[in-house]
Amino acid sequence: MQTVIRKGQSVLKIGTRASPLAMAQAHEARDRLMAAHGLGAESFEIVPITTTGDAIQDRPLSEAGGKGLFTKELEDALYDGRIDIAVHSSKDMPTLLPPGLVLSTFLPREDVRDSFISLSAPSIMDLPQGVKFGSSSLRRQALIRRMRPDIDVVMFRGNVQSRLRKLEEGIVSGTMLALAGLRRLKMEHIATDIMPVDSFPPAPGQGAISIEHRGNDAEVARMLAPIHDEATGQALACERAFLAALDGSCRTPIGGHAVVENGMLRFRGLIITPDGTLWHEIGAEGRVEDAAAIGAKAGADVREKAGTQFFEGWF
Repeated sequence: MQTVIRKGQSVLKIGTRASPLAMAQAHEARDRLMAAHGLGAESFEIVPITTTGDAIQDRPLSEAGGKGLFTKELEDALYDGRIDIAVHSSKDMPTLLPPGLVLSTFLPREDVRDSFISLSAPSIMDLPQGVKFGSSSLRRQALIRRMRPDIDVVMFRGNVQSRLRKLEEGIVSGTMLALAGLRRLKMEHIATDIMPVDSFPPAPGQGAISIEHRGNDAEVARMLAPIHDEATGQALACERAFLAALDGSCRTPIGGHAVVENGMLRFRGLIITPDGTLWHEIGAEGRVEDAAAIGAKAGADVREKAGTQFFEGWF
């Protein structure tokens, strides 16, 4: 017997950014809902929405307003009822949500690692001196500068396909993309090298798809409950609390990764200056029930460890 989506409505509207990767993530969410409730594809409508972050390609997001640029239009659509849920890349989500909206559901996490992509070198360390390396992420830029202070790291916006096109045109000699995104696009084969988590920590939330909806929509909450992955949710609670303690946004190079095993959570976090010359790392662990508290304390501890001078001029 099919689940009734809501009285008087036969279609659940799924909002997403319009990029190929975002669409793939929305389809994954839809397919999981179909399987959980015995519904056909006709019970869902995927609604692509162009966000401000997608439209801005000529400057870093840190100069244009930060992470909320990828979510505002989707959240506006939730408010006015054009969509019922919004599917996001978790690493794009601000730590504070607008009033009345909740981030209740996380799908099983993909690989959190970053992939190096180049047509001319098998690894970052093999790139010739002085070449251009493209990345739009302040975290990746800082970590690359830590590894290779001799290469020219330049701002590199665009979706996966446009970045690969710029690479083929020789605008840069290398770039970096999340391995999770390549896997979801069935493009893992283009990765030249995979960066180890220990020396190249991922962004908090990387590899995890999250679903946002109106907090007072009980029927949608019931629909989403069966597809929520508890371990991913616990890990993200820790990572997002770490970000919140550091006022994390697109202006701050921050890495963070939590792993849940046998009722315990292990976390490693990093803050690094944009030029890659100074960094502080922190580790923490505890019970999964305390995930958010573990992340918040790690953020407070690493902030104290770094001192106020660490953040001056860039935070």
